Amino acid sequence: MPIAGVSERRGVRTGAGLLDQIGNTPLVQVGSLTADLAGIEIWTKLEFLNPGGSVKDRPGLNIVNEAEISGRLVKGRTILDATSGNTGIAYAMVGAAKGYRVALCLAANVSRERKQILEALGAELIFTDPAEGSDGAIRRVREIYAQHPDEYFYADQYSNDANWRAHFESTGPEIVAQTEGRVTHFVALLGTTGTFIGTSRRLKRDVPGIECWSAQPATPLHGIEGTKHLPAAIVPRIYDSTVADGNMWIETEACHRMARRMARAEGLLLGISAAGNLVAARELAERLAAQGRRGVIVTIACDGAAKYLSESFWGEGE
Repeated sequence: MPIAGVSERRGVRTGAGLLDQIGNTPLVQVGSLTADLAGIEIWTKLEFLNPGGSVKDRPGLNIVNEAEISGRLVKGRTILDATSGNTGIAYAMVGAAKGYRVALCLAANVSRERKQILEALGAELIFTDPAEGSDGAIRRVREIYAQHPDEYFYADQYSNDANWRAHFESTGPEIVAQTEGRVTHFVALLGTTGTFIGTSRRLKRDVPGIECWSAQPATPLHGIEGTKHLPAAIVPRIYDSTVADGNMWIETEACHRMARRMARAEGLLLGISAAGNLVAARELAERLAAQGRRGVIVTIACDGAAKYLSESFWGEGE
């Protein structure tokens, strides 16, 4: 069954409310990335067109909906979680629409735009040590919940199966329908790992022979917000290492170059991790071409550039 709030009919928005507009995002071909590679296509799903501006609208809504159904979230409790920004924005949007307070722990060095959006939506922000990244936010939120368990619904996106289920029930089927089953490869950077795990599980169920590749920042200290270098991080409970057919390591500078390239060659204003997904897709395309193979590679435009326009890399050279 589809997650609540997502229309079953491809491309048709039947709901009257804001939350009904989550999902059914466009899938577009990025032609400039494979112009030199015969028989290979790269497509990206424009998740920044969700009402909260990112792919995290899907799990954010599903986590809240499943918690309401189970009785873990009731009126008077505050939604609490650690976030690098986008899931927090989804919680804040959903909370405002449904009448819940939202409290979020996040590293103090997340982009200025993310902080501004969260404040505008009325979320309570608890900043943690930038040097500890998302892991520091996770540790802090656990402390808060342990002290006041009756006051909060601890959403715990890193351990909550509603995270990956959102993508199993919506993102995966949409990709199959939008490619008419032609998709041969899926690739995505890991953060909470929900997008990769849920989408890949559905694709592997529905598309025989598909390969699903994960990607990670190449180093523990990186600038790809929302992603994790798992060997040096708290590994999300929902992560399943058996799902990926392979993994690629992505440099932050390559993400910056790709973001600039997509803006100037395709008119696509992408966030850093969305650009990183295209770096991984291009690397995978080159591997296929070297092996003389054809392919239809799909990835995720996690969010747009609006949350990163204050970053200096936009003005740098190619």
